[in-house]
Amino acid sequence: MDEKRSGYSLKAPGPAGVSLHLPGRGFPRVDDHLVMPEVTRDEVVGGRRVVAWPAESPHATQHSDLSYVLRAHVAPGYLTAVDLLTRHGERSDFASDACVYKQGVDPATGVRHLEEIAFEVVSGQSVQDVTEKAVEMHRRGVRRIFAVFVKRPRLCEWSPASRSWCSLEAGSYIEDPCLAVPLAVAALLDAALADNAVAEALIAKGNPAIRNLEAAAGAKGRAEGIAESIVTLLEVRGIPVSEAQREEILRCSDLDRLGRWLRRAALASSADEITAP
Repeated sequence: MDEKRSGYSLKAPGPAGVSLHLPGRGFPRVDDHLVMPEVTRDEVVGGRRVVAWPAESPHATQHSDLSYVLRAHVAPGYLTAVDLLTRHGERSDFASDACVYKQGVDPATGVRHLEEIAFEVVSGQSVQDVTEKAVEMHRRGVRRIFAVFVKRPRLCEWSPASRSWCSLEAGSYIEDPCLAVPLAVAALLDAALADNAVAEALIAKGNPAIRNLEAAAGAKGRAEGIAESIVTLLEVRGIPVSEAQREEILRCSDLDRLGRWLRRAALASSADEITAP
């Protein structure tokens, strides 16, 4: 969502900090809201009412790309969410643009776990606005907070130590226990690289559909190799092969059948004996 308030300047990059508070300790429950979820666009940040307006392009497009890439990289046991409303403090109840949190129920609170990683997409709103949110999220216990700045594309991480946004190099990666594989910063800044990053993440995670495709491709390759070997063996032995027989052999994808045909090709006196039942 887009917000419109006043300006704030970026400081020099500094080291990323860790949360000083345990999630849920001394805070309201994450679902004990000050506003009505899915009924109003209102949020509350530091006691101030904010209206989270629908976004325009390119903010909305960046938001979609962020969710797309993040979902593919999440580790087992974690969930991703967009616009997840969270009670971050006594006077703060707002949503990050995208986040990662542990699956299941937090035994300390009896409700969902607090976000561990949060992302904000910054376009129309000022840096002061997203900084205020970062301070509130960190105080609540969110471990890492990132901001994608749309107008001059860059990804930054909030540093509690320096209280500033630290720019991340486009060629660097985000590594975290919440992520199954490192997340390329460039994939969050360039839509052309997003598909590649998602594909690489799914392959690294052993996605069943991709494994099936790889297995099918491997089987197809083996079948083609055996079929070509049969035809070559017959030619070397001087056994005539008609176009229909050649096509039948080369189009066959049954590895067991091809194995039988290959054994027959070593002894057969004619091509008809190869494909006979």
